[in-house]
Amino acid sequence: MNEPNSSSPRLRIWQSWRGLGAWNYYFLLKFVLLSQGYLNFDALSNLVFAAVLLFPLPSLRLHRWRQWIALPFGLALLYHDTWLPGWRSIMNQGADVAGFSVSYLLELADRFINWQWIAVGFALLVGYLFISQWVRLTTFTVIALLWVNLSGMITPFFAHSPAPVVAQNTPAATAATPAQAAGDNTVNGPPTNANLSAYLEQFYQNESRKATKFPDALPADAQPFDLLVINICSLAWSDLDAVNLSSSPLWSRFDFVFSNFNSATAYSGPASIRLLRASCGQTSHHNLYQPAGQQCYLFDDLARLGFTSQLAMDHTGVFGNYIGNLRDDADMKAPLMSQAGLGYELTSFDGSPIFNDGQLFSRWLENQEKAGTARTATFFNLIPLHDGNRYVGSNKGADYHNRAQTLLSQLNTFMDQLEKSGRKVMLVVVPEHGAALVGDKMQISGLRDIPSPGITHIPVGVKFFGMQAQHASSPMKIDGPSSYMAISEMVSRAVDGKVFTSPTMDWKTFASNLPQTPLVSENENSVVMEYQGKIYIRLNGGSWVPYPS
Repeated sequence: MNEPNSSSPRLRIWQSWRGLGAWNYYFLLKFVLLSQGYLNFDALSNLVFAAVLLFPLPSLRLHRWRQWIALPFGLALLYHDTWLPGWRSIMNQGADVAGFSVSYLLELADRFINWQWIAVGFALLVGYLFISQWVRLTTFTVIALLWVNLSGMITPFFAHSPAPVVAQNTPAATAATPAQAAGDNTVNGPPTNANLSAYLEQFYQNESRKATKFPDALPADAQPFDLLVINICSLAWSDLDAVNLSSSPLWSRFDFVFSNFNSATAYSGPASIRLLRASCGQTSHHNLYQPAGQQCYLFDDLARLGFTSQLAMDHTGVFGNYIGNLRDDADMKAPLMSQAGLGYELTSFDGSPIFNDGQLFSRWLENQEKAGTARTATFFNLIPLHDGNRYVGSNKGADYHNRAQTLLSQLNTFMDQLEKSGRKVMLVVVPEHGAALVGDKMQISGLRDIPSPGITHIPVGVKFFGMQAQHASSPMKIDGPSSYMAISEMVSRAVDGKVFTSPTMDWKTFASNLPQTPLVSENENSVVMEYQGKIYIRLNGGSWVPYPS
């Protein structure tokens, strides 16, 4: 007698399946974005979210409430699935973003609007509304979510990665040269999560054992000279290609040009710290802000040999506590060269002045000639190419091509001045990172939260002035995978100054066996790495995925 009544509630719940409704469009849009590489799709979370939306509720009112309550969670999951900066990155960069001018913030917001994808979304919406009149799309959505979870296209939830494959080493008869040491990572095998993590760990272990050897003292016949290290913000090969300046005559004036140099980061502070710590191997982002051995600081190595450290910048150094980072984490204690009286045509994204680099170079040269200091090592930091810079009196971002052309012209003029001065100078031009003029599937133009190869592949040039030996007719290209330690090694080879007085110069020997560094780049919450010729990325300590092409 009671059996029908006892089964009635279960029957009512079973009959309360209502499907995903408009959420089908949400998942359809995600599938399309995923197929084009625009999402870092969290398959399991999306399946759980769909299950919550599908769970039968007898009450129509509760069902409607659930649809509305799910909206913020759906938006949060969508953001989680994108390549946009995570909440930790936003929190860490929050203070810096607060310093942006209103016009720059509006410019950034406009870049996030992709009208092409808005059109695609509209077309999908019309298609969904049309097809849903006759086809129950929930079934297809659930099947697609199950397939993505179980097929292994996205990182499998139940997969067990094999142990890292490590090649067996045989004892070597002789010590490896610096160039050979770059390839001593013994992890190989398929690009599983375990293998990629083991490769990265071994990379940092190998780098921790590397250091440039400077002499304990200079010989009596050492020749004094000036070392100039010019660190330029927002200049990568991809940026030069985008504005047709990669073949600028300036690059043909260098004695050496690195064609495969990795900046290892996409932000200014870490880039300059890495450069000033060039005498040791590449460290993790976290360890950049930990004390390093005194032998790691390039300018300290030079100071022990009698070089006077100098610091010059075309900006205040206040934004992002840049100058504080140089003091605290790069041991750059030299006073900032006076900026009084320098003109400026540009203002930064935070409204502060960017002083004229041509005038800055001329002032440095005048100071050198007046002081007569025998040996100096000067660190320049220049930011005229940074995203969001504006000409004085304008609220519109200054054209990158015009700014780059101006800076390259100023560098060219400065090189003319150095030649005419007769001073013995070793000039090293090394950018911090690129400007990300051309965005990709992971980041819009100007966004550098992820240190992609297009951002970290930078042009580096080395030039000697005041030499007796003849210069080569064209720059020697250094094609091996390189980073900052190669610069430190070059400086150590020239530190006695004899390259300036020698009647001949063996350029090939001077640049032989420079330290090589595999491509590994890191910001605070992201790591980009080359493994077996392909690029992989790890975000927020999660799983490795191929970098979308």
